[in-house]
Order: sequence, then structure tokens, then C-alpha cells
Amino acid sequence: MTDKHTPEQRRFNMQQIKGTNTKPEILLRKILFAKGYRYRINSKTLPGKPDVVLKKYGTVIFVNGCFWHGHENCRYYVTPKTRTEFWTDKINGNKKRDEKNIELLIKDGWKVITVWECELKKDKIEQTVASLFQKLNHNL
Repeated sequence: MTDKHTPEQRRFNMQQIKGTNTKPEILLRKILFAKGYRYRINSKTLPGKPDVVLKKYGTVIFVNGCFWHGHENCRYYVTPKTRTEFWTDKINGNKKRDEKNIELLIKDGWKVITVWECELKKDKIEQTVASLFQKLNHNL
């Protein structure tokens, strides 16, 4: 199967994808801040540069994009039909790196929470936020 876009269009589209301050990250941070939680973002001193670091709670939060981190059984994660081997290798590499970083954080005494992009969609966000607050307050 061929790509719908020209190589130039595809390249431009891929260059527009950000690694930090994504919409799901910003949404979660706004919710946390509104509820009185204070945090640091993208701490370079911690493995994996967690998206949100709640030092008071000894917790880090990763907000993962379903496609980029290979969220299994998610409608937002579909293996591309072009350059399939490249994308499979890339996403599997991301998953391995995520596992390694989580392992290192836990070893250092951090509690790690992963929030998936799909869990911040309108139909699931309330449940996700309630679960997140429960985990944070349980850790105190």
C-alpha cells in the first residue's frame, strides 16, 4: 500500500509532532494545578524525563501518546501500512526504553504513573482523573 501523502508532505507532518508540552500533557497539568498540586515538568535529572514530577508525593507521571508508545488494544494505536518494519522497530524501542526508565525510577524510590493519551479523551477523563487523585492521595 502506498502513502496518501507525498514524501515532502509526510515529512512536514512528522516534523510538526512535539515531544513535550503536548495537548494531553497540558490538559493534565492544568487539572493538577487547579486541584492544588504543584509539580515540576520534564525533569532532566530523572530517567526518562517524566512529564510531571510531584516531589511531595514521591511520584512521577508519564503522559504517553498511544501511537508513539504502542498502547496495546487501543484504537489510537495502529501499525502504519507503509514502512511497517521501521515503525514497529521504533515503537518497540520506545516501549523498551519506557520499561527501563520506569525500572530505574522505581529503584530510586519513585512511584510511577502512566497516563495514556486515550484516557484523557472526553469520555474517560473524569474516571482517569479520579483514579489519579486516589493514587496520589493514597501515597501520602
